Amino acid sequence: MEKSTVLFFFFLALCFGLRALSAMADDEAVKVKVGVVLDSNSLIGKMGLSFMDMALSDFYEFHKNYNTRLTLFPKNSMGDDLEATAAALELINKEEVEAIVGPQSSSQAAFMADLGKKSHVPIISFSATTTMQSLSPRRNPYFFRATQIDSSQVKPIASIFKEFNWRQAVIIHSDDQYGEGILPSMRDALREINTHVADETAIPQSASDDRIAKQLYRLMTMQTRVFVVHMSPELGSRVFAMAKEIGMMGSGYIWIITDGMSNFLSEIDDSAMEAMSGALAVRTYIPITEKLEDFQRRWRRDFEKEISELNIFGLRAYDAIFALAKAVERVGTTEFIFKNSNAVSGKSTDLDNLGVSRNGPRLSEALSKTHFKGIAGDFRMVEGQLKSSTYEIININHQKNITTVGFWTPENGLTQTLNSTKMSSNTSAANLSRIIWPGDSSSSPKGWVSPINEKKLRIGIPVKSGVSKFIREIRDPLSSNTKKTGYSIDIFEAVVETLPYALNYEYIRYANDVGVMAGSYDDLIKQVQRGVYDAVVGDISIRESRSSYVDFTLPYSEASVSMVVLYQDNNKKAWLFLKPLTLDLWLTSGFFFVFIGLVIWTLEHRINEDFRGPPSHEIGTSFWFAFSTMVYAQREKVESNLARFVVIVWLFVVLILTQSYTASLTSLLTVQKLEPTFNDMKQLKEKKVNVGYPNGSFVLDLLITEGFDRSKLVIYNNMAHCGSLFLNGTIAAAFDEVPYLKDLTTTYCTNCTIVGPMMKSNGFGYVFPKGSQLGRDVSNGILNIMENGVLQEIENKWFKSNISSPDPNSLISTRLGLESFWGLFLLSGAVSLSAVIIALARFVHERRHDFNLSTDSMWKRFLLLMKNFDQKDHTSPAFRRNSRDEIRDENRDESREAHPSPTSDSNY
Repeated sequence: MEKSTVLFFFFLALCFGLRALSAMADDEAVKVKVGVVLDSNSLIGKMGLSFMDMALSDFYEFHKNYNTRLTLFPKNSMGDDLEATAAALELINKEEVEAIVGPQSSSQAAFMADLGKKSHVPIISFSATTTMQSLSPRRNPYFFRATQIDSSQVKPIASIFKEFNWRQAVIIHSDDQYGEGILPSMRDALREINTHVADETAIPQSASDDRIAKQLYRLMTMQTRVFVVHMSPELGSRVFAMAKEIGMMGSGYIWIITDGMSNFLSEIDDSAMEAMSGALAVRTYIPITEKLEDFQRRWRRDFEKEISELNIFGLRAYDAIFALAKAVERVGTTEFIFKNSNAVSGKSTDLDNLGVSRNGPRLSEALSKTHFKGIAGDFRMVEGQLKSSTYEIININHQKNITTVGFWTPENGLTQTLNSTKMSSNTSAANLSRIIWPGDSSSSPKGWVSPINEKKLRIGIPVKSGVSKFIREIRDPLSSNTKKTGYSIDIFEAVVETLPYALNYEYIRYANDVGVMAGSYDDLIKQVQRGVYDAVVGDISIRESRSSYVDFTLPYSEASVSMVVLYQDNNKKAWLFLKPLTLDLWLTSGFFFVFIGLVIWTLEHRINEDFRGPPSHEIGTSFWFAFSTMVYAQREKVESNLARFVVIVWLFVVLILTQSYTASLTSLLTVQKLEPTFNDMKQLKEKKVNVGYPNGSFVLDLLITEGFDRSKLVIYNNMAHCGSLFLNGTIAAAFDEVPYLKDLTTTYCTNCTIVGPMMKSNGFGYVFPKGSQLGRDVSNGILNIMENGVLQEIENKWFKSNISSPDPNSLISTRLGLESFWGLFLLSGAVSLSAVIIALARFVHERRHDFNLSTDSMWKRFLLLMKNFDQKDHTSPAFRRNSRDEIRDENRDESREAHPSPTSDSNY
């Protein structure tokens, strides 16, 4: 009992001792004055000051050994820029603060930052989010923005537009500096993803309900149904309440809220939140950590009655004080004084006598290098601006039900979860969770509607003579109306289907009173420049001279001028049997036949009587043996094993070669092979044949430039006319753009083929006025249908004939080349050379004594060696075997002579 009592009093004394030491440390620490300028009547002001007090308490509880202590000097700005500036002047001149925290708005921050620059006092704002040039780090190194700037959220918003392929947007913003500050960066971000800002609607903070309704009614008449709202929570609540009242929160509408409202959703009343049901919002993501959860418990205990919910700006204020305390401690305890300080009564607002902090530059540098994990996330300054962080995409539903549907990070963009990377999918909203849209709809809205009173676009189309596959008019038998169709029309209408907005248009024929085309293609295009037509759709060639007064879309057809000629049958040539093999394969095969004959003679000459005799006999036998292997008709026996091995490998090569040749020749003889009568323009000019060209086309100029004789150029009016000129022999070739030639070869001249391209052109495109946004959208649509295969399907529909025209690619027969057989020849050559080397080495080894004993010159020794090589090898097993066979044959013959057969002629 006594022992435990002693321990208790010892522990109590230790606690009091540590507390006394801590108090002594606090007394000895250097007090560093820090000014605070906030609107004490606003939510941010109340929350900021409370959270900063908690931050100081927590910081020095964790760092009791620090030699510095921040002391806050709060001033009430009363929400006025001049009051805030006056408070900052007083804090600098009178209190000589080393830093100021809290200019609440960007306009206040602009004034105070200028004071901080002159006095070298760092100004730290945790709530000034508007982009302003005067607050850029390059202009003011003493201003620090400890929060996310408004422009940092435009990329998350743009990624949502890209996710759903919305191509137009309406921005509704407050008519003040805060609302207008985000516009430049928002326009740029949407422009990068080819989204057009259709309207920017400014609503004053003090606007009446009637004025708000008037603006919203105006927006209802537009096509666009995607609205981005950037304003204060107070004004935004009124806008959404009115939008719900007039029916703009129903199905088909899309609302995206910036963090100016989404960070204060807890402060918005229930009726306004109900009106916002179905809206999407972006806001700064606050990671849940143990430090944050502990802070929340203490906050609920001390401040929940005053502030209903934690807010990102309060957490930023907490982290800003932490960062400032760390920076002050890093700077040290010296020179926390002002020079030229104005302490004269009545001069506290005199800018000429503004004091200058000697420690300001070092403190500013220390703040720039401060980095730690705060309760609001990673705290790191990059050029005076808090490093961009993660954004949370939320969906607002009924009864303040807020659902997180995705995240946006600078590294991965839009993702469903923070642990996933961006998905590559063509499905809608692949990177977002399920969203409940306005009107309780779960299907993704298109983002546009067709206004009832919208003026129809007048789209001019050329009038084609005869039957055309590019533009065709089909008359309805039940009415006088005609339907426009054709290759050019079908592609345009497929592109319109991909546009993210409705297009109300009608086709207008460019025709005169008698129904024929009212002018040339150039005249038709100029109607767009004059405003007669809003666009031209048809087989319009993209030319540089035309692009000076109109805009063309990307080409939807092949960009080249090609030549079309008749076919000729290739099977009626005398030397067709040479076609299966290329020249290099023929030469290589012949060389190897000769080479194998020489190898066999070398290996068999000394031991085989078939390869001995006069030189002419030996040469003939060697070549005969080698070439007869092609049909396996060789009758000479091969005695040596080396020669047999060489022959086996060579027979394998011959087998492969002959079988391949037979297959290729069979294909040539059994399959019809058609070739163009002319392969290039040079042949046409040399033969001086007639060449056709289209009436009124730029092709004539191209042909004359290429050197064609004008007297040999024949004009044709359409593809049917061109086909008839081919059939009656008037022309031998025709030049035109590829889409026209496809029409010719599949409909009017099926025994013709396209050769080329011969000359480059820009292809066909659609015509729009200069600077037309619709023209750019149509170009993107053309790329879209190219990638998804729709354009190819339309081309096959119009240019793939029922009777298939011979494929030009089949004109080039599959000839066998050396590249297919070089491995076999390499194998045979290696085996043959190895056998020869082995045989010669064996011969030299056997005759080495004769060679060494000779005293003659090297040349005579070599001749002696050759003479010995030409002699029979009586010691070889093959020679002895042949000798025994000869003796046995002679004995058999003698026996027959001595004992003739009873059936022989001698008995008669």
